[in-house]
Amino acid sequence: MMMPLRRTKIVVTLGPSLDDSEMLERVIIEGADVFRANFSHGSLETHEQRITQVREIAKKHNKVVAILIDLQGPKIRIGRFKNKKIHLKEGQRFVFDTELDSDGGTEESVSLDYKNLLHDVHSGDTLLLDDGRIVMTVEQVKGHCIDCQVVVAGELSNNKGINRLGGGLSAEALTDKDRSDILDAVRLQADYLAISFPRNADDVKEARTLLKAAGGTAGIIAKIERAEAVTNIEEIVKAADGVMVARGDLGVELGDAELPGVQKNIIHTARALNKPVITATQMLETMTYNTIPTRAEVSDVANAVLDGTDAVMLSQESAVGKYPDKAVAALNRICLSAEKNPISKRSRHRMDVQFKYVDEAIAMATMYTANHIDIKAIIALTESGTTPLWMSRVRSSIPIYGLSRHVTTQRRMALYRGVYPIAFDATHIDRRVLNQAAVHELQSRNILKEGDLVIINKGDLIGIHGRTNSMKIVTVGSLPQVNLDK
Repeated sequence: MMMPLRRTKIVVTLGPSLDDSEMLERVIIEGADVFRANFSHGSLETHEQRITQVREIAKKHNKVVAILIDLQGPKIRIGRFKNKKIHLKEGQRFVFDTELDSDGGTEESVSLDYKNLLHDVHSGDTLLLDDGRIVMTVEQVKGHCIDCQVVVAGELSNNKGINRLGGGLSAEALTDKDRSDILDAVRLQADYLAISFPRNADDVKEARTLLKAAGGTAGIIAKIERAEAVTNIEEIVKAADGVMVARGDLGVELGDAELPGVQKNIIHTARALNKPVITATQMLETMTYNTIPTRAEVSDVANAVLDGTDAVMLSQESAVGKYPDKAVAALNRICLSAEKNPISKRSRHRMDVQFKYVDEAIAMATMYTANHIDIKAIIALTESGTTPLWMSRVRSSIPIYGLSRHVTTQRRMALYRGVYPIAFDATHIDRRVLNQAAVHELQSRNILKEGDLVIINKGDLIGIHGRTNSMKIVTVGSLPQVNLDK
């Protein structure tokens, strides 16, 4: 008996905990679909070793996985303290000094790596440090100093991040380091490139220009983590190839209470505009040290699945956690359970709009048909993966198998909800038996059996992008046999 297919994909962050090949192999076996290399930490050599190891183990298990390289972006950080950390008291005065030595922090002041903060904040603004654990109010900006009063006290250590409540910081999305890292991402053949802290569509377009100039074809994921990005969400989604709800910095800038509603809106907007979406940050954070998640974490993951997210992501749980394999297993069972809910199988996606492209019309007709008769699987013969992506926007319990000859397309589809990539070269198969060959490929994998109803999508011109123009319903075992020897 086949195990149930999980439609929601799992993104796993690489780190020291997955450097052990046996643990990495268990994580792949448990169901990881995309591996994230966080360029905010670690050396290029380390990232390259990890990516190579992922691809080797995935190939061993005949598993298609994608690599997502996550650029650091303009994370604004404080400097370092003489004694590595300090303890702030409520009501005390504290100063951010852009001219202080980067290692000269004391109980009264610390340096800043971003001098323009002097121009971005004003008296009365609220600053949040260490993901909002420390809160300060700006009293005045004078010379090279920002004078603050501590509102929420606690321990503050080296290099912690700093945000302004409500956003509005002018730092550009792409730093010099990011521009250099884009070149490395192309060399490492990344399948996706995540852009940190984009403010608008122009930031995404700049990244795409740099990526293309370097010869890269990776899909661009816009990380939504600034308040401005929420305001500009539709234009950002249109400019990107996908988005990530990066709830850490986003929650700090918006305030934690605003985050759930914003998350739902981002997921809805991305799906409505035919783009994949990843929900990230603290999904199972307690599993960094524990073998099971909290009930609140289970509900959090399940609600993201019910809202239609394409993927859920592990961060420190897999990068530095004690139980990466158990965290992936937990995500797998939570997603599978949530996907049983009828909400996950009902859709009115684009029911009231006209379609601009023939292949999109075929994709929507396929899903409407599949959801109304007893279809066991959908087979999409695809060059770019666009038709499977369009179909994956429609809520359904029917698996979509993206058959492609291109490794890059197979890996790109690894992120799409409900799409399962399979290596298949249709260009070398006689068109008279192409449907039979595609069905046989799934039969050989024990996916289909005699008598199953299947929908097959393909184009009249095999091997050409954007030409899907046919939908055919076939019964497994009923296709006529063609003798090619005649």
